[in-house]
Formats: sequence, structure tokens, C-alpha cells
Amino acid sequence: MKINLMTFNIQHGFDHRTKAGINLPLMAETIKKCGGEIVGLNEVRGESDHPEYTAQAAFLAEQLGYEYYFAPALILAGPYGNALLSKYPILKAEVFPIEDPPVKDENAYYETRCILKALIGIPGLKEGLTVFVSHFGLAKAEERNAVKKICELLKDVSGPCVFMGDLNMEPHDEILKPVYEILKDTAVLFDKPKLSFPSNNPRVKIDYIFVDKNMEVLSADIPEIVASDHRPHIATIDL
Repeated sequence: MKINLMTFNIQHGFDHRTKAGINLPLMAETIKKCGGEIVGLNEVRGESDHPEYTAQAAFLAEQLGYEYYFAPALILAGPYGNALLSKYPILKAEVFPIEDPPVKDENAYYETRCILKALIGIPGLKEGLTVFVSHFGLAKAEERNAVKKICELLKDVSGPCVFMGDLNMEPHDEILKPVYEILKDTAVLFDKPKLSFPSNNPRVKIDYIFVDKNMEVLSADIPEIVASDHRPHIATIDL
């Protein structure tokens, strides 16, 4: 069975074409255009008293006719974190905080992060598909903690799994090496090097879809789409 995966940092839905503010219908249309069936989202706002903090994951899910799960990592003017949209049933979902470094470099930006873990019900797949979604930090100490946490979680999964998100590191970064030892980067199927950030003139690839090493990947791409400040990353797997 073919499944279309997608990871997309929506930067709270800010429209990078017009710079005119939040445009969630544009983000929904981008997901539709890319054919995402299981979609990991980063920089998603949740509902609060602040007028710009609405239930963004719920809105996108409604537009697509999908199920969703919102995983707040911290509270800003309202809840803020990652989300999962799925064409298939979300059987179980939970949030794992990433430990903040005890000592912070004054020259680096820090933000509390989390990992979303969900079990997706896939027709014909008895054990389901485990999906992880995260947005790693910018400081090296944060990134090390994040890699340690995701590797711990991955080692506890017995069935097929996927890990995707904005990791704020390029593929050659040594900190990412433990992830590459467990999973494979679907970007190996790119017909040429493709970058994801910033969307209007990308300079780096920091968005990823990792899958089991024995999982068949049929295609992968970073389409040249400007909606958010990141380009979406897509991949098709065969289960």
C-alpha cells in the first residue's frame, strides 16, 4: 500500500508570498497540492485568548477531511508546537518533552521542544505505522538532547516507523549521525540536491523524512513551493 508522507514547517501559517499575515487556507491548499496523507507540521499555534492563537491543526484537518493531533511544546501567547494530520485513523498519540540544557549559551536562541509520537491505523498493516514529528532547537546542546531523545524512542518501536520534521541541522552535521544509524533519509532519492529553507531562495536542507532502513521508498521531493518560510518535503512509501 502506497502512503504519501509530508513534513511542513508552516511558521504559524504566515503567508510568505504576500507577507500579509496568517493564511491557513494557503497551508491547507499546499498540503492538498503535495498530496500529503500523513503530514507532520511544525510551528503550529493552538487556541488561546490571544486573537492570533487559534486551533490551527483543527482548522487544517477540517479543510482536508483528516484526523489531527496537536502537540504543544510550550506556551507563548498560547500553546505552540507540532501537529500531525492524517487521512488514516490516529489510534494513539502522546507528547514527549525534550530536556532543556541545564546551561544555556547566552549567544544562542533557546525554545522548549517536544516530540510527537502517534500510531496510525493503516489498512492491512496489523501493527500500524508509528510516526514521530519534531522540531529541533538551534543551539547545539538542544540538538544533542533532541537526538538522544528521538533515538531512545525509536529503539522502543517494534513495527514500521517514520520520523519527520524541521531538525535545524544539515545532513552532514555530526550530531545527526545517530539518527542515520537507525533510519534512512528519503532524500537519497532526490534526482539532484534539493534545499528547503528559506522557501523563496533556499540555502540549506534542514527538513527531513526518515523511514525504516528496510522500508521501500518510491519517491521523494522538495517541491519549489513558497507558502510558509520552509518548502514542504514529501515522500511516498510502500507498506
